Amino acid sequence: MLIKKKAPNFIAKSITPKNNIIKNFNFKKEIKNKNCLLFFWPLDFSFICPTEILSLNYKYKEFKKKNTKIIGISTDSVYTHLAWKNTPIEKGGIGNNIKFNLISDLNKEIQKLYKVNYKNSYSLRATFLIDKKRVIKHISINDFHIGRNIDEILRLIDAINIYNSSKELCPAQWKINKNTIKPNNKSISNYLKNNIKDLYI
Repeated sequence: MLIKKKAPNFIAKSITPKNNIIKNFNFKKEIKNKNCLLFFWPLDFSFICPTEILSLNYKYKEFKKKNTKIIGISTDSVYTHLAWKNTPIEKGGIGNNIKFNLISDLNKEIQKLYKVNYKNSYSLRATFLIDKKRVIKHISINDFHIGRNIDEILRLIDAINIYNSSKELCPAQWKINKNTIKPNNKSISNYLKNNIKDLYI
């Protein structure tokens, strides 16, 4: 289990938003003093993967407002990433406007480090949310055929930020600007008395 542990560092090749190739992308340095959404997808030029990347890219500014860096990884080479970016969206590509780095894990070392390797081939559809101290706060792993919910990822980042800033807890169905719970019996009693309808939405 990697939850509550420091996110393992890695150095790898990457394609930048400006389509430059970085040979020594240092994960630890890149996310210093920031939250991070680190996500793995199985394969470029596939079916669900471009929908996730385009949805993340569309909401890039929301992640930036939450001080969260997006970093994506697959086993494709940087040249395949670049070819995918150079392929128009209407032809199954992701276009040249992706605002975050795409990492190449050609030798599968990173996906093994994060324990999301499937039968020594592609990565499972894995999501890691990492806080400013490089502690892993959330992990979710989908089978290949299930796409991610980007709004839920943003909600989880809000919950991480709330807890790290106030130590208050975010209950079921919680969203930003809703009531939180202090870690004591009086607070949970008051919450259930006054906010029970929020649990049944």
